[in-house]
Amino acid sequence: MKYKDYYAILGVPRTASLDDIKKAYRKLARTHHPDMSKAPDAEVKFKEIGEAYATLKDEAKRAAYDELGHPASGADFRPPPQWQQDFAPGGMSFDDLDGVDLADLLAAMGQGRSGPRGQSRQAMPLKGQDFETSVTIALEQARHGTTVNLTLAEGTQERTLQVTIPPGASQDQKLRLRGQGGKGRNGGPDGDIYLHIKLAPHAVFRPDHHDLYFDLVLTPWEAALGAEVEVPTLDNPVLLTIPPGTRSGRKLRLRGRGLRADKSDLYAIVHIDVPATLSARERELFQELAKVSTFKPRGGTQ
Repeated sequence: MKYKDYYAILGVPRTASLDDIKKAYRKLARTHHPDMSKAPDAEVKFKEIGEAYATLKDEAKRAAYDELGHPASGADFRPPPQWQQDFAPGGMSFDDLDGVDLADLLAAMGQGRSGPRGQSRQAMPLKGQDFETSVTIALEQARHGTTVNLTLAEGTQERTLQVTIPPGASQDQKLRLRGQGGKGRNGGPDGDIYLHIKLAPHAVFRPDHHDLYFDLVLTPWEAALGAEVEVPTLDNPVLLTIPPGTRSGRKLRLRGRGLRADKSDLYAIVHIDVPATLSARERELFQELAKVSTFKPRGGTQ
């Protein structure tokens, strides 16, 4: 018979409390569940973890297991002589143990006995599988909220789920839909769905978390003299005041116009453009400005 170190399998010390054993089991069971792990040995590890937990969570079985001592994991061993008297059911002999598994031996100790040692092992409650999916929405939908339909494949069947996305969603935000995943087993809770939000590219606005940015092109005189210009938002166009002396690259903020009306803003990034061609009068005015201006962008300003 091969010895299995159940404490090592769960990664807990031999003095671990029942709560520590339960926490370790739940963590490892989620990691190595065949529905969650792609590792080729996931099913074997999951079974081994369940076997260790089934023994160590039961006070009587744990005490009996501890009586075996602490051989090296995987080492050949024989149970102590007292096991023949205490735990061998129906005259079972331990003289030939080549085909006996440690889990079967521990389970056999409860046969024909009353009380905790006679209780049969019940199937462990297992949480249903969690699912992850994504949905792409427009910036307008992110600001105001929207409802989307998710189609989920469950075996050979499909299920459609209507999901409400609250106002203020942002890129890569994750929504947890509790209890909407796979069905639990043996009385365990249903799994969850994790919905990843993606924002569709917009012709005007660029999102950064909950804030929005767009490019605002001004004429030289609007930037120099100041102006009021109409700018777009995700709601309706609004008037934006351009302060005199606004330079290219300056950020002008419109409060509350981002993806979250209460905690985000819209920023206009100023770019100054010039006419590609000039009329005679425009050329004359620019020439006059060049003569009288003391502005020296490459050598400081006056």
